[in-house]
Amino acid sequence: MIKEMVDDQEVVDLLAELSRTDSVNPSLVPGAAGEGRIAERVADWAAAAGLSVDVLEATPGRPNVVVRSRPAGSGGGKSLLLCGHMDTVGFGAMTDPLAARIDGDRMYGRGVYDMKAGLVAALFACHAAAAAGVAGEVIVAAVADEEHASIGVQEVLSQVRADAAIVTEPTELVVATAHRGFVWTQIDVIGKAAHGSRPHLGVDAIVKTGPVLVALEDLNARLRAHRHPTLGPGTLHGSLISGGVEESTIPASCVLTVERRTLPGERLLDVERDIAALLASCRTADPALEVTSRTTLARDPFETSEDSAIVRSIAAAVEQTLGRPATVGGVSYWADAAFISAAGIPTVLFGPCGDGAHADVEWADLPSTVACARALTATAVDFCRS
Repeated sequence: MIKEMVDDQEVVDLLAELSRTDSVNPSLVPGAAGEGRIAERVADWAAAAGLSVDVLEATPGRPNVVVRSRPAGSGGGKSLLLCGHMDTVGFGAMTDPLAARIDGDRMYGRGVYDMKAGLVAALFACHAAAAAGVAGEVIVAAVADEEHASIGVQEVLSQVRADAAIVTEPTELVVATAHRGFVWTQIDVIGKAAHGSRPHLGVDAIVKTGPVLVALEDLNARLRAHRHPTLGPGTLHGSLISGGVEESTIPASCVLTVERRTLPGERLLDVERDIAALLASCRTADPALEVTSRTTLARDPFETSEDSAIVRSIAAAVEQTLGRPATVGGVSYWADAAFISAAGIPTVLFGPCGDGAHADVEWADLPSTVACARALTATAVDFCRS
């Protein structure tokens, strides 16, 4: 029954339409198209499919589309939120990024994998659930700005509640119950400018940064000793560094940005405490070191119990539609799932296969996109019943 509820060619056609629609995030690429046009296409498709459509646009030019099933059942069932983002990163060095070229079972283009395929699967699952007359409600949130500051999902969560959620990021058809968070920390090392021929009159901020970098690598090694069952260890890496103004001037400052990837249970306060202790140790070794730090952005990790109702429901749906036991694990990247989970909604990630997120060659696997839509439909039928 589930197989007949989702048409393969219709899935491919909608994915091609959305993939040909430029939705590069303007916060990443100034002047880029943004989500306006793709939001119109999602809203038009949903309305034509007989679904309820609302557009939320607290930030002008950055719309979110909320699509709701219209169940023919008796009501009283649970609500399931399916969330996917419409924005993409820039084109980079891609060839024909909006062509939606098909080669065998693959569709190529910017955003087709990250994550228009998952969004299309969610839309078809909502339509199929409505046609099946599930007692509860399936809600699709097609959100803006996930690739930058996630203003879209935060706006949606101010208006929408649900009993559980599935974020349809590409997971290779794995049921993902956890992902890391991240913290960006800016470290400023202060020196004193002087002529390069008179170093005794200055303080070389770049050289002073060297022991800080060594201490950060030592911290990274210590992080590797603690592993999460599905995510592995937390990590730390240097992201950006800048300093100096010219070759013959002692640099007066050096600015270093590091990213810490955090595990479930780790808080921003923990990261800030580790950095403060590290810098204090560096000052003890070099009392002349002048250094400060500040957090520039932080996003929480998330984790949902494998015993939760939504995990059990989607695992059963995977076995029903894919004919194999579900694989449960974690994903390496951060996603809007953290915001949804923090709002008190049990959340998992589940999406199609492919490769090339943010890369110059990006593709989505078409059979797995259809399989994802069918698994989401079976999940909705099971989870949303009375």
